[in-house]
Amino acid sequence: MSMVRGLLALMVIVGAGCMPTWAQEDAVGVPGPVVYDGTSFELAWTSHPTETFYKQEYVPAGQTVERYDKMFMVDVLTEGPTPDAAAQSIVESLGERKGTDPVVNFQVMKNEATGEVLLDFLLSSDEGGTLIVEWNAYRYVPVGDGVAMFGISRRGYDDGAADLLMALKDWRMGAIEELAGMELPEIVVE
Repeated sequence: MSMVRGLLALMVIVGAGCMPTWAQEDAVGVPGPVVYDGTSFELAWTSHPTETFYKQEYVPAGQTVERYDKMFMVDVLTEGPTPDAAAQSIVESLGERKGTDPVVNFQVMKNEATGEVLLDFLLSSDEGGTLIVEWNAYRYVPVGDGVAMFGISRRGYDDGAADLLMALKDWRMGAIEELAGMELPEIVVE
C-alpha cells in the first residue's frame, strides 16, 4: 500500500473508531483487470474501512501490494469531500513530510471543466533499512455526493530508488497524460 495512502487509511480508520475489513473482492464495480499504459493490473487487495470509504489496489502479475514496481489504485468516498478537498488533504500530509523527507515534491493540476483534480507527487521512506522512493499520480473525480480517486504508483527499492529518480523525467509527463486521458470505469457501490 502506498506510504501516503497507508497513513490516510489509518487516519480514517482511527477517526471512524471501527475495524477495517480486508478482502480481494471488488466492492466498487471495478473488478479488473485495469489496463493502464499497456500494463494489465489485477485486483490484489480491497478494504472497506468505514461505511463510506472503499479502497482497491491492483498490481501486475508477479507483484504484490507489499512490494511492487507498479500499482493501480481506486479509492471511493461515497460522501463528503470534493476532488479539491481530497487532493488538498494529501498536499497537507506531504507538506508535513517536507522536514523529514528529502525527496517530497508535488504538483496539483485542475480541470475546471470537469471538476477533476490531478495530483502528482514524490516521496521516500527508509523503513526497516529498505530505502523506498515512490512516485504517484492521483486523478480525483466527482462521483455522486463524494469523490473517486484513480491512481498510479511506481516504486524503486534501495539501488532501484536512484534509478527511479533518474528516469522520472523521461516518463513522468507521459504517465500523467495517460492517467488524465484514461477512460475511467464506472463506479458502482452496493
